Amino acid sequence: MNSIKEIEKSIIKKYRKEIWSKFIKGVKNYQLIKDNDKIMVCISGGKDSFLLAKCIQEIQRHGKIKFDTHYVLMNPGYNEINLKLILENASKLGIELEVFETNIFQVVNKISEDKPCYLCARMRRGYLYDKARELGCNKIALGHHLDDVIETTLLSMFYGSEIKTMMPKLHSDNFKGIDLIRPLYLVKESDIISWSKYNNLNFINCACRFTEKNQTTTGTSKRQEVKNLINELRTINPDIDHNIFKSLDNVNLNCILGYRKDKKKHSFLDEYDK
Repeated sequence: MNSIKEIEKSIIKKYRKEIWSKFIKGVKNYQLIKDNDKIMVCISGGKDSFLLAKCIQEIQRHGKIKFDTHYVLMNPGYNEINLKLILENASKLGIELEVFETNIFQVVNKISEDKPCYLCARMRRGYLYDKARELGCNKIALGHHLDDVIETTLLSMFYGSEIKTMMPKLHSDNFKGIDLIRPLYLVKESDIISWSKYNNLNFINCACRFTEKNQTTTGTSKRQEVKNLINELRTINPDIDHNIFKSLDNVNLNCILGYRKDKKKHSFLDEYDK
């Protein structure tokens, strides 16, 4: 593995176009980080969250915005091998982590063994908001990237019968004064993978205890189905990522049958004869 300085330099220099510039663009365009923010940066142990942490460290050291950070690892019940690897990576990357324990995997396994992902995600989010409030943070930073955004968009269309996406920032409904932000919003997963390989970094992939227990299953998640579909489409149209993403910022309301705003339903017929 490369040294901390080499890893940090690679973000700014070698991957300036692919990672650093897109990180900065996302932060500026969506106004994700402001002066006097106190941001809880969440580490899951994977490549995305660790890159997020390094990018936030860099902009905090060298940027003009003055803000505070707190790096946390919520342990939902990782096995000892995965937890050890996460902590080793944090040390090698120069990230001071606070670990706080939960029993999410254990609870989800008992309550929702057939479809654990939804309950697990809700419980994780609740614990993270509680921790942010405890630390006095007004923002929670997560490592979702561009691929997550376009996959979520297609999942909503194919399986939810609606057009919606993963937003770059969100107000919390239940925890007033806390926003969720996604600073890697414009960064492609392939570039994150390239960065981690270039620096000889080894991160955990999926540390879910449910997946471990059912690793012989041949089933494929809906998200993986969509990921595979997008990979196929890329062979036909290399710009497919950009086009899907851009469509979310280029909605033509004159050619939409209907939409919802603040829980109110609107139809094109409302103004058709006006």
